[in-house]
Amino acid sequence: MTSSPFALLRARIFDGSGFHDNAGLLVSDGRIAGIVPEADIPTGYQPIPMEGGTLAPGLVDLQVNGGGGVMFNDAPSVEPLRIIAQAHLSLGTTSILPTLITDTPEITRAAIDAVEAAIAQGVPGIVGLHLEGPHLSIARKGAHDPALIRPMTEQDMALLTEAARRLPVLFVTVAPENVSMEQMRRLTDAGVILSLGHSDCDFATACAAADHGAQCVTHLFNAMSQLGHREPGMVGAALARPELSFGLIADFIHVHPEAIRVALAAKKGAERVYLVSDAMAPAGTDLEAFTLNGRTIQRQGGRLTLADGTLAGADLDLPTAIRNVAGLGISEAAALAMASSVPARVIGLSERIGSLRSGAPADLVLLDAAGRCARVWKQGEERVATA
Repeated sequence: MTSSPFALLRARIFDGSGFHDNAGLLVSDGRIAGIVPEADIPTGYQPIPMEGGTLAPGLVDLQVNGGGGVMFNDAPSVEPLRIIAQAHLSLGTTSILPTLITDTPEITRAAIDAVEAAIAQGVPGIVGLHLEGPHLSIARKGAHDPALIRPMTEQDMALLTEAARRLPVLFVTVAPENVSMEQMRRLTDAGVILSLGHSDCDFATACAAADHGAQCVTHLFNAMSQLGHREPGMVGAALARPELSFGLIADFIHVHPEAIRVALAAKKGAERVYLVSDAMAPAGTDLEAFTLNGRTIQRQGGRLTLADGTLAGADLDLPTAIRNVAGLGISEAAALAMASSVPARVIGLSERIGSLRSGAPADLVLLDAAGRCARVWKQGEERVATA
């Protein structure tokens, strides 16, 4: 760790919304101290020149199922969370929501306890919890185990409202088929960030869910009712309702590049669109296979699939997603914001993460000229990066 104040130079600086050229990023005591012209670096700041590239806020991922060879579902405790967070930190993502895929009530409780304990222990990168299920639609289950999908009960409501009090961020993906509008309203009133997904509901039902507090749609286009000319489905609601944000898995496998263009055009920009990795155990490793709820998932050709070919998460990191989106002609600033300031705003942590505002923790990533993670810092301490 560089204990004395330092200034990062000779890279283009993206602050979360726009660029600064010929400037230096000041870091002191692990926090951002400002962005100034290179000629105005204060006395006492050690200059650290970069070799070009883009210096940006540490990336923010709201859907991380695993990494470093570990799945959160398999071991919902602090040490696996540490491994997962470190794997993504090495890829340039400095803040994550570990994501529990549909599982039993016991595993769900253990996941809540584990995230609370990890945050209390200061595990770098853990900022909250994403529960993706079990209150989903079997008709749009994807890789979720249908035997574990079920309606939301009063016991579930009590667990989630308590978790929302205990955790800084609780993000929950639900389907209207198994969660009532009244339950949605109670959850959002309790502070849960509610996202719609894995649902075959119609457009009107998805809009009603938005009226009852749903704020997001999980991995748009995947595992949901599609946009039709007579029935717009959940995809149509996500695009039509301006208050709904949505995640995109921009690997060009889960979503066609032209579908991403259409979504951004319909949303009139990227202010409500965030990139997610939907990463599984192989992230940050050369692992070729792993298991989920006792089922083997193979990694091949950039895909993670069950034996029947069903996609099971993604073999993706956020720098790759940024490169893919930027390659569609979307501005570089918009692409970077979709993996930093936008997701930070969605979960209400803009003051802490996702931008290079003065006083915020110095969570940083340097992307090289090819858009790959070259260097990464967490609270001003440089960590090992994996290009």
